[in-house]
Amino acid sequence: METKELEGLSEQSRRAFEFVQKLYHEVSYMIREIEAALADEPEKFAICKPGGYGISTVASRRLEPVFVNQWLIRRFSVYFVPENRTQTIAGTSKTEFASDLKALCLRVVMDDKEIAPSVFFGVIYNITTTSPKLQKFEELISHIESQAQKVFANPERIEYEDGSAKFAGKLVFRTLKFPEMSNQNSLE
Repeated sequence: METKELEGLSEQSRRAFEFVQKLYHEVSYMIREIEAALADEPEKFAICKPGGYGISTVASRRLEPVFVNQWLIRRFSVYFVPENRTQTIAGTSKTEFASDLKALCLRVVMDDKEIAPSVFFGVIYNITTTSPKLQKFEELISHIESQAQKVFANPERIEYEDGSAKFAGKLVFRTLKFPEMSNQNSLE
């Protein structure tokens, strides 16, 4: 490859990563705004922290071609539970299962063959577990992410059951709209 072609490829690559990073930043701001609004509600909701303060997703670092598409985070979720139902221990939250536990779900789809970048939000309820491996709701979140295609196949009427858990839910859908990126060379 000639030097000009390499420079052009380098510039395109840099801009592509800057664009993706800008999208991630915008979504993180949206999540923090939602978190602040829910904390101000009379019931006071807290963000679930299965592995610390972050999102829940399935990602891969494997080299097999089937896993390469999971290198970039394309879909992820954040859950909120009533503050009085959870406790934070060493940066992670612990929410005990209970028959009346309800969790708010915010699912973000940044890239999908079927739909435009979108956000799904709503409630998960009637949550039960039969697996001794699932000791708290935050462990179920990872299970939900690993089964996301089945769980969210019909987001308006979630009725999920497998050998580990059973729950229902209702989510609504909105297409994401991002501010125009007027300066393609800047993340600001």
